[in-house]
Amino acid sequence: MGQVVPVGAQNGDAGADAGLLPHSIEAEQQLLGAILTNNDIFDRIDAILNPEHFYDPVHTRIYETAKARITKNALASPVTLKSFMEDDEGLKELGGATYLAKLAGASVAGFAARDYAQMIYDLAIRRELISVGRDIAAKAGKVDVDSEPKEQIVEAEQKLYALAEQGQAEQGFQSFLKAVTDAVNVANAAYQREGGMAGISTGLVDLDKMLGGLHRSDLLILAGRPSMGKTSLATNIAFNIAKAYRKGITPEGHEGAEDGGVVGFFSLEMSAEQLASRILSEASEIPSEQIRKGDMTEGEFRRFVDAAKSLEACPLYIDDTPALPISQLAARARRLKRTHGLDVIIVDYLQLLRPATAKDSRVNEVSEITQGLKAIAKELDIPVIALSQLSRQVENREDKRPQLSDLRESGSIEQDADIVMFVYRAEYYKEREKPADHELDKMAAWQDEMSQLHGKADVIIGKQRHGPIGDVHLSFEGKFTRFGNLAKPWQGDQGSEY
Repeated sequence: MGQVVPVGAQNGDAGADAGLLPHSIEAEQQLLGAILTNNDIFDRIDAILNPEHFYDPVHTRIYETAKARITKNALASPVTLKSFMEDDEGLKELGGATYLAKLAGASVAGFAARDYAQMIYDLAIRRELISVGRDIAAKAGKVDVDSEPKEQIVEAEQKLYALAEQGQAEQGFQSFLKAVTDAVNVANAAYQREGGMAGISTGLVDLDKMLGGLHRSDLLILAGRPSMGKTSLATNIAFNIAKAYRKGITPEGHEGAEDGGVVGFFSLEMSAEQLASRILSEASEIPSEQIRKGDMTEGEFRRFVDAAKSLEACPLYIDDTPALPISQLAARARRLKRTHGLDVIIVDYLQLLRPATAKDSRVNEVSEITQGLKAIAKELDIPVIALSQLSRQVENREDKRPQLSDLRESGSIEQDADIVMFVYRAEYYKEREKPADHELDKMAAWQDEMSQLHGKADVIIGKQRHGPIGDVHLSFEGKFTRFGNLAKPWQGDQGSEY
């Protein structure tokens, strides 16, 4: 029992012969024999294997036929398959129906079937890797004006990403006991942490209270019209998380961020240097325009340099590659997690990302991007914050407060996001309503309104899958592009801590 090897005259087990691609004819025969003997085995290995994972084309067709029969609740055995594969020339060469009977007769016990399936899958991935490698080498060796090396690298990364994704979605069911245990661990983490948060603190007290911190595997959309300060808010959150980073043992018992976290910031609009200037402006309390012009006193410059030195060890990593495809973003995020760890990703901004493949409409492209970002959040088990532009229809309304329908290509963004937040500064719009100097009554009323709105901003939670919606009031210092905790009236001067 356990033979039937000669297929095409050789058995290149795991690539023993350097001239053959890695494969195992015997493993394929054992698995097919087990399925033809006991159809229930198919359900155990269906999530792992596809027909194209078999090396021998005859085995591919046998598996396809058996799969088609079993999924229709019909019997797949040497006898039933014989009638469907009588005209298969490849099977005839191996002995026709006799070969099917030999497969069933030589099969091992069903308990080993899953191991064989995993082996066949792994060897198929190795063959695919060799194929991708050869393709990369062939294209690199062919000097073509239309094929730039950078484009070849992007194409190669996309192929490897597609290959890596093959087994990602096939985790299958998990017991309710495991799901309950995970839920208890999350609740325990919240209970152990100060402030009762299960997620990572943004450094903004009222926002944390509303969100419960940034939760793992969540996709958060932070949207706003230009000049509202969404990049500033994202930068502030990134800085707060990186600044608070402390390595240790998490409440779940793993090694990782005890507080704060490692932040990956994909800045598709601004350069890394511009982003760093903003963070330094906030940390040193020197207006960003002064930093840009170099218009600083000696004391301010010393403060600027001291702030830079204190932030050297901050685990904040910036990637400012423009027009990044979603597949590359995922690959780079994985690489960062492997090399330095990763607790939060921020993308500025969503509409500047590219889909892995061109689509027939912009809505479909954005849909692929948002689904890709959500997949990254789940795969890496971290929160992903993606900034998004709002459509111009906000400007045409009397009430300028943004709402979910203002999101560009809103269907997919609203659907895929766990949380949608809008940055809104009423002061920005009120400033543009300044009356003429001779209208004294209007001017007095306008100045009164401006004094009430000055230095204030709202983050409007428009959607939250696991919590309440509503407004969070923050302070905003335009000269440092900094959002902070707003002092409550009963706190006097002490509440504006940052």
